[in-house]
Amino acid sequence: MFINNYLQISLYFITVLLLAKPLGVYMAHVYENHPVILNRCLAPFELALYRLSGVKAEQEMTWKEYAAALLWFNFFGGLAVFIIQIVQAYLPLNPQQLTNVSFDSAFNTAISFVTNTNWQGYSGEMTMSYLSQMLGLTVQNFVSAATGMAVLVTMIRGFQRNHATAIGNFWVDLTRGVLYILLPLALVFAFLLVSQGVVQTFKPYLNIPLVEQVQINPLPEQANTQVIAVGPAASQIAIKQLGTNGGGFFNANSAHPFENPTPLTNFLELLAILLIPAALCHSFGTLVNDPRQGWAILTTMTLVLLGALLVMLHYEQTGNPLLTALGVDQAPSVTQSGGNMEGKETRFGIVNSVLWATATTAASNGSVNAMHDSFMPLSGMVPLCLIQLGEVIFGGVGSGLYGMLIFAIIAVFVAGLMIGRTPEYLGKKIEAFEIKMAAIVILIPAFFILIGTALAVMVEAGRTAIANPGAHGFSEILYAFSSAAGNNGSAFAGLSANSLFYNVALGVVMLLGRYGIIIPVLAIAGSLAAKKSVPTTVGTLPTHTPLFVLLLIATILLVGVLTFVPALALGPIVEHLQLLKQL
Repeated sequence: MFINNYLQISLYFITVLLLAKPLGVYMAHVYENHPVILNRCLAPFELALYRLSGVKAEQEMTWKEYAAALLWFNFFGGLAVFIIQIVQAYLPLNPQQLTNVSFDSAFNTAISFVTNTNWQGYSGEMTMSYLSQMLGLTVQNFVSAATGMAVLVTMIRGFQRNHATAIGNFWVDLTRGVLYILLPLALVFAFLLVSQGVVQTFKPYLNIPLVEQVQINPLPEQANTQVIAVGPAASQIAIKQLGTNGGGFFNANSAHPFENPTPLTNFLELLAILLIPAALCHSFGTLVNDPRQGWAILTTMTLVLLGALLVMLHYEQTGNPLLTALGVDQAPSVTQSGGNMEGKETRFGIVNSVLWATATTAASNGSVNAMHDSFMPLSGMVPLCLIQLGEVIFGGVGSGLYGMLIFAIIAVFVAGLMIGRTPEYLGKKIEAFEIKMAAIVILIPAFFILIGTALAVMVEAGRTAIANPGAHGFSEILYAFSSAAGNNGSAFAGLSANSLFYNVALGVVMLLGRYGIIIPVLAIAGSLAAKKSVPTTVGTLPTHTPLFVLLLIATILLVGVLTFVPALALGPIVEHLQLLKQL
């Protein structure tokens, strides 16, 4: 059984790493406007889009102009999603005649999808019409992912350019990211998912006669039929995974058999989570003309993720010690996967549930095929910590890598302090402005996670949403605000978050967690582009070596651990100690 576990994990990581390099090189060519295989069929459409929208593709922007274009585009995108939700009852493609979404839930959802978080405080199949799912949510799945990649590309240009004031054109970067990368990949993945039985239809929900009547307690009636929700799911699932958006067409997310029906769809959806974040590391190495830099970043991400995965796998496979004390068999065998199976699909077992949980929280995806709320305390702490590290271990498409580059800047700064040299990274001197902006990037998520959690446990509206009082209830709130600030979207689902307080509070945190980081990153990109490149000397710290990888890992872990240990001690750590006390 354990050999099978490690074989599955090995197959997954090998596949991701094999596909990452060719895709990464292709994406680098896309953003450099080099000829690619799709130019012949897509270039005329790209040029037509520029003409229709009045975009001058050759006219580049300063970092402030780039930030303004990005913010305005995201503002109007969020506004469109909000309006679609609050008037969906009057719009077409609503066969179930679903009512308009409440203002606070629509506010939360609009911000959630425009920020690439995809936090859902509602049940998708019971709340959103087909039009809302497609025109509102799926469109944002594409453009929010493309926005993150565009910001990353500007930062890379900062390292490429010398004495430059411009860092690119937002409209061009956005268009090329959607047209040449996300759309073709999503189309391929959607066809693969449909071939395996993932639903894609505009038909109304199905009323299926039951074999025997079922009593509906506490009502006297008996049910004769069951309503089976269907809809255009495959197209949304493909991009929600590839764009590290998360969310789900159905409330059960990727644990639902219509979203994830077979072992192959489980593998493909899991592969899609890390595919683009891993490939962007190679894009980075290609664009800075030093592939070793991309490999160093990818190695850092992979080592941290593997460590987190093994810790979580250990505690989940060991199972619940209270059940062991009662004589319950939790050992793996030919008839069961063993371990803690609460909240998991038996068809996925321990390893695929744990692999998904670590990948989805490392990559700022947020989709789930098991309920994180049901993990053992310390294994549940692992995805929480991966979010709190800043979503830089692979992270969201684009956002994960520019977050990791911020940590790399901090690492070379620390190394420079040790030896008394002005720190340099990729030929650019790292000076006071870059460090101040990097500090803002690191502090903003931590600040809003801790302040939001503190506020929620202080006010009645925050506490009444807790289904599990005590340490686990605190963990549910801490996870919610961590997920919002990190733009992840997953949850400890025991928290009833579809309330006015949580819809507004989490919406604000998602907003600040996204754009409070993007603006300083663009400022760093503009500052680096304006500088001249300095030649490498014997005193320059090599940033492609195993030593730098270890320094970068230490920097990431220290920042995360020092910031959140007190909060974690009040939640999952205390819960684990309480569990041991009951033995």
